[in-house]
Amino acid sequence: MSRTGKWQAIKNLDAFPRAEDHLMQKTSSGAAVSAVGLFIMAILFVHELRFYLETVTVHEMSVDVKRGEKLPIHINMTFPALPCEVLSLDAIDMSGKHEVDLDTNIWKLRIHRDGYVLGSEYINDLVEGEHKKEEHKVGHHDEHKDGERKEGGEHAASEGHGHGHDEHGIHDGAIGMPIHSHLSQKDPQTVIKEVKKAIEDGEGCQIFGVLDVERVAGNFHISMHGLSLYVASKIFETGYEVNVSHIIHDLSFGPTYPGIHNPLDGSERILHDTSGTFKYFLKIVPTEYHHLHGEVMPTNQFSVTEYYQKMKPSDRSYPAVYFVYDLSPIVVTVKEHRRNFGHFITRLCAVLGGTFAVTGMLDRWMFRIIELMTSTTKGTLF
Repeated sequence: MSRTGKWQAIKNLDAFPRAEDHLMQKTSSGAAVSAVGLFIMAILFVHELRFYLETVTVHEMSVDVKRGEKLPIHINMTFPALPCEVLSLDAIDMSGKHEVDLDTNIWKLRIHRDGYVLGSEYINDLVEGEHKKEEHKVGHHDEHKDGERKEGGEHAASEGHGHGHDEHGIHDGAIGMPIHSHLSQKDPQTVIKEVKKAIEDGEGCQIFGVLDVERVAGNFHISMHGLSLYVASKIFETGYEVNVSHIIHDLSFGPTYPGIHNPLDGSERILHDTSGTFKYFLKIVPTEYHHLHGEVMPTNQFSVTEYYQKMKPSDRSYPAVYFVYDLSPIVVTVKEHRRNFGHFITRLCAVLGGTFAVTGMLDRWMFRIIELMTSTTKGTLF
């Protein structure tokens, strides 16, 4: 076979033969179909491009093998009917003992019923005698630390004697509660007058900050446990008069990531002419979020079940707000990733090629219909 014959054989393999220019006919219908086809292809191209660039998350589960890490608790709550002087924030582990030496950063913000701020106070109620540390010299730090632990143990023992705990370490009442030192240093009559005046002025309290606790089951609660029984009885005749209405602005157990849902954020529990104890039972699920660029962010998700126990006028205990938490043994891993580029090209070719084929068929059908209608009209005229 000659060189010319070989070249002709190769040309016969052309699947896209070209017609002579004088044999090609351009029509208005073809132009309209082509414009519509190009518009559709542009839209589909943008859609496929966005689909390819979209970050996809994949969820995996495995057994949690972490040990010795802290559990951060981010809290931001408002008590519109109780002043900051009566509110105390405490944490108890599953054994019922108060935790000591916690890395706690909590602020109390005094607010008026109209919403403006009256003042603020930094507290560390979880560490017994924490406010006294600054009064000691650095050379006596270890001695003070031992005394602090001893004091915490005495408080835990007195609490266990004064009132009971259930299986979650929840207090049954306020009798025998430890008196926090920032209130015990004040004269009881002064505390009573200040609290009564704050209640009359419509003062509320916003509590916010971060608690770092051990990764074990337990609870933290906001209550009147910081007041002695004598002071509390002089301010409120019965626990029925204590209004623990509250708004949960934020409650989380670590940093947030795209798509996380904290079920208690924005919750409002407002009581009218009644009182009672709120208990939130939280199931915490350890979570690791892997960003697209490789950064790993440890955090936690949680689910919640709520229980409200209404008080009776004859009850001697004082209401509170409890958050009882337990940790899941399963850790959820959330990974970000992008779709495969080859997958993107395949989908793009399929979409654009399909659109081109459909518009070509539509153009041929329209041309034949118009040609048939034109020939029928000419035959009628003649």
